[in-house]
Amino acid sequence: MNLSELVRAARAADGRKPALIPAAGGDPVDYARFDAEVDRVAGHLRGRGLAPGDRVVVAMPNSPAFCFAYFGILRAGGIAVPVDPELSGRELRRILEDCEPALAVAAGGALPDGAPCEVIDGDDPGSFGPLPDGPVEPVGGGDDLAVLAYTSGTTGEPRAAMLTHANLVSSLHQQQQILGGKVARDDVVLMVPPFFHIFGLNVVLGLTVQAGATGVVVASFEPAEALELIARHRVTVLIGAPTMYAALAAVPGAGDHDLSGVRLAVSGAAPLAPGVLDAFRKTFGIDIYEGYGLTETSPSLTSNRLDGAPRPGSVGKPLPGVQLRIVDERGADVDVGDVGEVVVRGPNVTRGYWRRPADDEDAFIDGWFRTGDIGLVDEDGYLYLVDRKRDLIIVSGFNVFPSEVEEVLLQHPGVAQAAVTGEPHAVTGEAVVAYVVPAHPDGIDVADLRRHCAANLARYKVPADIRVVDDLPHLPGGKVFRRGLRT
Repeated sequence: MNLSELVRAARAADGRKPALIPAAGGDPVDYARFDAEVDRVAGHLRGRGLAPGDRVVVAMPNSPAFCFAYFGILRAGGIAVPVDPELSGRELRRILEDCEPALAVAAGGALPDGAPCEVIDGDDPGSFGPLPDGPVEPVGGGDDLAVLAYTSGTTGEPRAAMLTHANLVSSLHQQQQILGGKVARDDVVLMVPPFFHIFGLNVVLGLTVQAGATGVVVASFEPAEALELIARHRVTVLIGAPTMYAALAAVPGAGDHDLSGVRLAVSGAAPLAPGVLDAFRKTFGIDIYEGYGLTETSPSLTSNRLDGAPRPGSVGKPLPGVQLRIVDERGADVDVGDVGEVVVRGPNVTRGYWRRPADDEDAFIDGWFRTGDIGLVDEDGYLYLVDRKRDLIIVSGFNVFPSEVEEVLLQHPGVAQAAVTGEPHAVTGEAVVAYVVPAHPDGIDVADLRRHCAANLARYKVPADIRVVDDLPHLPGGKVFRRGLRT
């Protein structure tokens, strides 16, 4: 099926049911209007000559307009390329050069000047013209590509996981098979995770639409306001990164807010610290069920919702249809309780990376996808993540590779050497820490270096701490020993 058929199915079930409620104000969007707006976008794109398989970038914050554009692109037969609208011009240009889009739908000022494609103003309701005369039939589906989901490679260069309609729909079905954990039509979901991230795109938005549920669309998360939204709209399902739960529990007087309607709280995109789980439970009397996944797996792989109460420290058991193994360096299974690399396969796993056959060869071993994460499975089948095979840093659920930050640091004239690592952070999970060796004897202007980073990196990639050092530790081959920098 074409993923956009989920919207049409929800309309057929109950077109008057509220689908999207803008948290910032404005009229709710019911499923009849939702489906009509998707038709409007799809018809307009076809009228502009969009061909099946053409890429369309979506650079917008969470909003009903993002939802219309996303499903409209898919209905028209295009491939959606969601990107963070707050990426720097330099970062966006690299993505645009890689995916070669035919069009882009963007919020005002989100794309850099001179973008190599026509840009449609996503903020203007009139950008997609009038409604078509009748329903627009979906083009493509199944094994056709639906989304290019960008995630940095080991070199820090942008690379996109190719996700098909079948990948995304399979992931939704896998998640909905969890007894007591599925999203239902009468649920109200708080939509905080950004839709440009696969977690927000397919777990939050995808599950809500598949269920025909109602989503409260949050464009900019503010913890105290979110608690008010939960109470006002009688939210029943919370889905977010650990940072969201930590922030909600830390609001002064948080326990005074009425969260009695919440029946399910799910955490993903980054490791959930036991302290956050405990604080949320003590404040609101609600358990958080942690899961694990990757952009390349659409994204969910495991969940703590499968068997009883959440098990602190574990990311749960594999979802139905997901096969998971722990292997050694030769690809052989390790014993139960032993540590190794997590490899997976299933209908939700990417077919590979966009135009990167060399990366595909590294990513798969005998048909199993190598996650790059190190973990173990206990006798009860619960997965525990121990470390990352690579030096990936995860800040609030977003991937940061040290090399991409180091590249920007070294562009500053005051920096001779640079190394970046991640350190634990109580709120964001991890924080980016930079170590720099000055290029001049009189030192370096750290404030100026921060401004330089902010101008060339997304906010979550900007170092939280810049430490000036005399030298960096090196391995015998000359590479910087990043682990030697960690405190």
